[in-house]
Amino acid sequence: MSHPVVFYDDDCGFCRWSASRLRVWDRRGALTFSPIQGSEGDRHLGDLDPDRRYASWHIVRDGRVWSSGAALTEVLRHLPGGTRLSAFTSAFPDLTERAYRLVARHRGTLGHALGQRACSVDPGASPTRT
Repeated sequence: MSHPVVFYDDDCGFCRWSASRLRVWDRRGALTFSPIQGSEGDRHLGDLDPDRRYASWHIVRDGRVWSSGAALTEVLRHLPGGTRLSAFTSAFPDLTERAYRLVARHRGTLGHALGQRACSVDPGASPTRT
């Protein structure tokens, strides 16, 4: 099994903040974190349509890609104490996806509230953006 890589939008303050908090939670170092915009993003996510690539975060493991709410379930599986949360998000995928989209739609406001630079991607620009 390859080391899972979490891809986040480095141009989004809330996304950077979230990745930073997940790194702290991941005290065993089970996950690798990489910006979507980097060479790792190109290598692992280059086949995705750009709108889909930048519409959410992703986790890639063994060539498989999970995005949006499904990525949350997969990320939680690898974090200490995350197994039960992962089971919950897996049991309620529609709820998890809706919650993810709600947070993503407000990531600029959330990032600002956390003292982060605003997201350069307008989450309301198109229906495919989350």
